[in-house]
Amino acid sequence: MSNLRDGRSAISSGTIWDTLVGQRQVAESLATAAGGHGMSQAWLFTGPPGSGRSNAAVAFAAALQCETPPPTGPGCGTCHACRTVLGGSHADVSVIRTEKLSIGVEEVRQLVRRAALAPVGRRWQILIVEDADRLTDQACNALLKSIEEPTDRTVWILCAPTVEDVLQTIRSRCRLVTLSTPTAAEVAAYLVRADGVAEPLAWLAARASQGHIGRARALARDEATLRRRRDVVGLPVGLTSLGACMTAATNLHEVAKEEAEQITGELDAVEKSDLDTSYGVVERGRRPREYSPALAALEKGQKTRAKRRILDVVDRGLMDLVSVYRDAIVVATGAGSELVNEELRRDIERLVRVTTPEENLRRIEAIFTAREQMLEFNVPAALALEAMMVSLRLPEGSRP
Repeated sequence: MSNLRDGRSAISSGTIWDTLVGQRQVAESLATAAGGHGMSQAWLFTGPPGSGRSNAAVAFAAALQCETPPPTGPGCGTCHACRTVLGGSHADVSVIRTEKLSIGVEEVRQLVRRAALAPVGRRWQILIVEDADRLTDQACNALLKSIEEPTDRTVWILCAPTVEDVLQTIRSRCRLVTLSTPTAAEVAAYLVRADGVAEPLAWLAARASQGHIGRARALARDEATLRRRRDVVGLPVGLTSLGACMTAATNLHEVAKEEAEQITGELDAVEKSDLDTSYGVVERGRRPREYSPALAALEKGQKTRAKRRILDVVDRGLMDLVSVYRDAIVVATGAGSELVNEELRRDIERLVRVTTPEENLRRIEAIFTAREQMLEFNVPAALALEAMMVSLRLPEGSRP
């Protein structure tokens, strides 16, 4: 829904809307709403992983708080309100993230209480809920009334992969914003423009990320991340025996654990230090009675977060594996589509010589089955990966 009054776009270049890669129509629609045309107080942002749901929600929040008048505003990106929203320090914008497997009713009740408060500034009290698909049924019920009857200056922004991931009673009361997966060209151009990445590396990262902007930036910035992905996409041609399959499953799980520990280890230490300081453990050298329950709760939360992080890393690896079999199908059928893993074309052609498109479709199905087992049915990751790798095994006696 573009707003083209007098033939001009509702958005200006050099603003926060430039960060929404490949989402021109969405940006124009949000800019129009922030300008007071078609505004709603409950929004649901949907789109595939990496499409920028959370970035779009934060950009919209910044536009709603923006102090700059048109044509540069709303959403200039340079005023105090925009900068504090983007920096995560605006008093009237709360971004709710979770490292847990679900968002519970107590967390939502705290948000509802905050939503009822008048904003500190002159504009809106904005609450952004990332991963709204993880709201429990009880949490949704606690949220429903606040979304149905918000205070005059409260805005709720929920983010989820699809509308089906959010309870019907919630989604029916929200204005829907649907983001699409950016093209490789759009992601590559963004990496070059925003991060100064060399064009060849930008294209490699853009293709490998399959439209996931955050993943593309990580691949372009961190050689270790790029190396780990190369190790994963190199697995299919080596799955020629049962032993190779079991080894591959173990390696994938261990790499995921290692990466997850790197991500969470520093945060765990900071949280433990903050807890010790708040209870005076550091200064007094002894533990007050209330400290042990608080420490137990912290460690439980950290354990849950670590499990979630491992699953996230494994899941990313599974999507990388899918891209290899997808490329094999493209080459075998002569579809002419661009390969995700163009740099692995020789290995993919070797794979094509000993497999059929139908077999590779079944391998993709096996990957998604393993993904469902881990994410939906809580099957231990190591066990699910072993069963999956056996399903990916190449035909007996084949050597790509």
